[in-house]
Formats: sequence, C-alpha cells, structure tokens
Amino acid sequence: MKIVAGLGSLDEYIRFCDAGADEFFAGYVPYEWNKKYGTVLPLNRREVLCSNVQLGAFSELEILAAMVKKYGKPVHLTFNALYYIPEQYPEIAKIIRQCMELGFQSYILADPALICYLRREHIDCEIHLSGENAEVNSRMFSVFQRQKIRRLIFHRKNRFDDMKCVVQAGHGEEFEAFVLNELCHFTGAFCNSLHCDEMGYLCRVPYRLGPVKGGDCMADQSGSALEGAEQLLYDEDGYLCGFTGCGLCALYQLQQAGITHLKLVGRGNYTDFMERDIRNLRKALEILEQSDSEEEYQKKMKQTLFSKGCSGNCYYRE
Repeated sequence: MKIVAGLGSLDEYIRFCDAGADEFFAGYVPYEWNKKYGTVLPLNRREVLCSNVQLGAFSELEILAAMVKKYGKPVHLTFNALYYIPEQYPEIAKIIRQCMELGFQSYILADPALICYLRREHIDCEIHLSGENAEVNSRMFSVFQRQKIRRLIFHRKNRFDDMKCVVQAGHGEEFEAFVLNELCHFTGAFCNSLHCDEMGYLCRVPYRLGPVKGGDCMADQSGSALEGAEQLLYDEDGYLCGFTGCGLCALYQLQQAGITHLKLVGRGNYTDFMERDIRNLRKALEILEQSDSEEEYQKKMKQTLFSKGCSGNCYYRE
C-alpha cells in the first residue's frame, strides 16, 4: 500500500518525499477564482488563505511540476466541491487543461456532472473519485466505471467487508482509504460547512449526543471532535499520532480488503507533525510486511508506535 499525503505548500514536498510519502494531493485555487466567487462557491472545499492549505498561484504549480519531475512522486490536484454552477464548468476545464500542460495528469473530483463534462469535452485526465461522495457500493461504482475513473477513494465510514465487495467489482482500478488525521463526524457528502478563514468549521463546534424525547435531548455525551485531548499522552513537542483520527491498527484489514493507497490528511497541519505522521505510517507498513497475522501485527504495533497507548480516535470500528 502506498502513502498519499496532503500537501499544503511547496516547502513541504521535498521534506515529505524524504519522510517516505509515495504520492501527494494538493488543492489549487487561482486568484481569479477567489476574486470572482469568494468562499461561497468553493473550488475544492478548502477556501483557506491564512495558512498553508493549498496552492494559489500558477507559478507555484510550475515549481511543483519541476519538483515532481526530479523526485518522481506524483501530485493529484483536488477539484472536489460537491457541485458547481453551470458557468463554472468551462472555467474548471480551462484550469485543468492548463495544469495538464505542466504535467499534472490526475484530479480528485466529487461532482458527477463535472466528471461527465470533462469526458464530453474529451479531456483525458486521470480521475480519482473523491471521498467526498456519499455511500459507496459496487452498483454505484459500476456507474462511475463508465467514466473511466482510475481510483476510488472511500469515505471515512466504510466497513471492511463493504470495501472488499467494491474492490472485487473492480477492473484494475486503484482503491484508497483514510488512515490518519481528521476523523470528521460528518460524511463529506452531507457536510454543509464552509472550510474558510471567516468562520469556524462545523466539526469543531461543541455538540451533544443522545436520544431526543419530548423535544429535549437526553444527552449522555457532550463535547466536540477534540474533547478529552488534554488527557492524551502527547510527547514533549505536543505531538500525538492519530490525535484527530487514526486507522493504523486497521492496516492489516485494509490490506486484506484490497486497499492500494492510504490517505494521510494534512493540508494545514503543522509540517513537523505531518512529517512524523508519514514516518510513523511508513514504520507501520514495515511492521505489517513482517507480520503473518493480524494478531502479530497488533502486538508489534503496541510494542512500538503505541507503547504509551493511542488516541482512541479510530476510523474503523466494526
């Protein structure tokens, strides 16, 4: 299984290559797009300017393209809003054509209409079906296979058996699953939050869980996606592997399900933390290669990466 890491700036590319990443995904939002549409009609659901979350200049893409040629680690560009207004489709097609001329051949897309539009316009780019899509099953997958997608990215809340069924319905496609960071309690297709500078993300807003009776919430659990963090075992630098979502303990089952690529979310994360995440994931994959069973793998993981315990924020719970 290959490591696909989020890239927030040009400066991270070489560091993450050296740390062990095999591929990258990155957002690109031209200034002209931001000027015209702002954050209300996003290009890739990450309309953030105050931190390193995406690329914003064509000159950055030119530099990145040169780096990719030297290091041989591809970058997939994200255009994964759930939908666009009609006038935006020709604009996106123009942007993708410009990016393809630089050598960027693969794109992470979520809008079925955009996928159909690109194929109708004979834009023969490599398409990765975004994890921002809704429920994934073999029938849904067969519909997108007609559009010649190269890779299917599962969202965060799939069961291993479901993944395996979809993989078995494939015809040479690649399959990607989340493995570290951002265990959002929303499914991407049903998230109505804007991820921008002007307001906080809905997934960071405190919430209460419990049955509703007579109009009152009988909550037995409250907090937010980050509650309880002060009780976890950070190191001296404030780092904790899998703090906001972790699937390292599930690598054996992901491999058995047929997953080919592992998504390490990290756009906007601290670069030092992302580098350590990549190294930890690489170490976990090495342990996996040396393990003959899931029990052996779990035992070795507890003795090494999680000797002091883990965050408990696991992606995959059967």
